[in-house]
Amino acid sequence: MGTIPARALYMAALEVTKSNVGSATVNFGIPEPTASAIANAVAGLSAAMAAQLVWTPVDVVSQRLMVQGTHPSCSSPCRYVNGIDAFRKIVKTDGPKGLYRGFGISILTYAPSNAVWWASYSVAQRLVWGGIACYFRKKDDESNDNGNSSSSSNNNNTIRPDSKTVMAVQGVSAAMAGGVSALITMPLDTIKTRLQVLDGEENGRRGPTIGQTVRNLIKEGGWLACYRGLGPRWASISMSATTMITTYEFLKRLSAKNQESLV
Repeated sequence: MGTIPARALYMAALEVTKSNVGSATVNFGIPEPTASAIANAVAGLSAAMAAQLVWTPVDVVSQRLMVQGTHPSCSSPCRYVNGIDAFRKIVKTDGPKGLYRGFGISILTYAPSNAVWWASYSVAQRLVWGGIACYFRKKDDESNDNGNSSSSSNNNNTIRPDSKTVMAVQGVSAAMAGGVSALITMPLDTIKTRLQVLDGEENGRRGPTIGQTVRNLIKEGGWLACYRGLGPRWASISMSATTMITTYEFLKRLSAKNQESLV
């Protein structure tokens, strides 16, 4: 229920921002590789902020469902049958603002995370393609040493990767970017999750603030407590990003091919 509208907002904001910022940075005389990384980072930032309008309520509901019965704050008053039931009870108890519990920390988590991910993805792609280019250059040099200089020189500038290679490079780049993003933003995600799963009002008291949540985490397990679940988060980001980017880029190529056939 949340994925379709959230992804639609995400991709629309991403493409519009990337195009506009990319053109602006190039016009300022910034080198193309740097301009691409900046455009990707800003696009990821704006896309995450747009998507959180939908993702935060969905995230609050899913987090409440996952921890009910396992957390001290989730006693009898917060028993949910399913997502719709959780949605109704959260609105009834806390009002619409209850669905946006942790919205600020979500923005602080996902906006930098997406900015880091898209910038890292842009850099990773260049590194991977650069490695592939070096590999083919080495093969060409070996061919030259074997006396096949004419054929290798003719093929040197005509090597075109097939769709499988393109998708493989995109998948590897997405996994690399996911690792960088998870490592940098994991503490913020841990704090956000703790804020979302705790009840907003308990015994007439307000829920914990961000500062209190950080102090509780450090008290429980030191600074390493902020990195609990780093491995699963890395795997989750990598799998999600790889699936998203390969499917999205494939559909973009398919759409461009169909448009060319109509011209």
